[in-house]
Amino acid sequence: MKHTDSNRWRTIDIVVAAVLGVAFGVIFWAWGLLWNGPAEAIPLPGRAVIYGVWLVPAVLGALVVRKPGAAFFTLTLAALVSVALGSAWGWTLVVQGPAEAAAAELVFAATGYRAFRMPVALLAGTLAGVAAALYDVFIWYPGTAWGSFRLPYILITAVSSLVVAGVGGWYLTRALAGTGVLDRFPAGRDRPAV
Repeated sequence: MKHTDSNRWRTIDIVVAAVLGVAFGVIFWAWGLLWNGPAEAIPLPGRAVIYGVWLVPAVLGALVVRKPGAAFFTLTLAALVSVALGSAWGWTLVVQGPAEAAAAELVFAATGYRAFRMPVALLAGTLAGVAAALYDVFIWYPGTAWGSFRLPYILITAVSSLVVAGVGGWYLTRALAGTGVLDRFPAGRDRPAV
């Protein structure tokens, strides 16, 4: 099989990426209730420690589907589903979701869609987190100071995204592969390797 053929999306790739996107869209909606509810007791930028959840679908989608556009498709769909469900951030997620997704996608693209190991997942999660935090500080927190808010917020978000989206996405992929549901994907046939 030619390399270009291996980058073609199959119907099952589309279905699985869509299922992941829709499932995470519902999770995002519920996570938004926590973010704007009980988690509000933690002042920003400290609340950014739980930010990485928003970026899991980009890493997970890419690790499972392993095709160009998988990170972008999965996270963008999740963002759109959360908008449809009534996310507190509304239509702004139509821009923010794809921006975060594109950042993660860039990491997988830089490897030629051939490296799907943990370091790549960590970098994808981190870069998506940086993109998310930059969007936030300019759109949602424009009047904040760089030293006391913006830099700590970007750093905390990046670390959260590295751990939750990067490490979490990696281990979630391994856990799904262990159940056999990913047997039709390279992720399901790979033996765990870091």
